[in-house]
Amino acid sequence: MSIIDLAGSAGAEQFAQLALDLHDSGGVDETVQAVVDFALQALACSHAGVALIVRGGRLEIPATTDPVVAEIYALQIGGDTGPLAVSMREHTIVLVRDTTTDDRWPEWAGKVLELGVRSVLDVPLLTTAAGTVGVLGLYSTRPDAFGPDEEAIAHILARHASVAVASARHEVNLAQAVDARKLVGQAMGILMERYNLDGDRAFEVLRRYSQDTNTKLRDVAQQLIETRKLPH
Repeated sequence: MSIIDLAGSAGAEQFAQLALDLHDSGGVDETVQAVVDFALQALACSHAGVALIVRGGRLEIPATTDPVVAEIYALQIGGDTGPLAVSMREHTIVLVRDTTTDDRWPEWAGKVLELGVRSVLDVPLLTTAAGTVGVLGLYSTRPDAFGPDEEAIAHILARHASVAVASARHEVNLAQAVDARKLVGQAMGILMERYNLDGDRAFEVLRRYSQDTNTKLRDVAQQLIETRKLPH
C-alpha cells in the first residue's frame, strides 16, 4: 500500500478503525497486538512485532505475528548493537534493505538471513513524556521491501502505537494505584480495630514496617490482610 492509497477514504477508514481498536484494547499487550496485526494489512511485510522498554530498562516482547520475530528480537536483547538497539538509542528509523549486503551488523544479518528475512524496518515508539518506549519491527522475506511510502506509513502507525501504549500504561498504573490505596485502607482498618489506633498512627505503623523490611507498602498491607500478621 502506498501513502497515496492511505490518503484516500479507504486508507483513512483503516487508520480510523485502528484508532478505535487501540482505544478498545484491554491493556498494553492487547494494544500492541492490534498494532502488529494491522501492520501486516497496511504494509508490505511478512512479519511484525513490538518490543517495549519496561522497568529497569529491560526489553519485553508483548506482541509478534509469528515466532520468527521473537527469534530476531532474541538476537538483540541484552546487546547494544543491531537495528533494534540503534533505533531505540537514537530515536530514529533504521532500515536494512537487504540482509545479504548490509555490512553494519554482519553477525546479526547472517542469523536473520537464516530465518528467511531479507529486509527490516525498525521504527521507534516515541512519546513526549517518556521518550522512546519501544520499537515497532517490520520484516519481509523480500529485499528492498520498504521504500519511502512504507516508511511514512510505518511512522504514522508507530505514532498511533506510541500514544496507545502510553495511554494503556497510564490506565494500568492508575488501576494499580487505586488497588494499592484500597489494600492500605483495609490494612489500616485492621490495625485501628485491633490496637485502638487512629488513622494516622495506623498508617505510620504500616510505613515503618515497609521501611524496616524493605517491602513495598502495598505488599505489607496485602500480607496483613491475608495473614493478619505484619512482616518480620
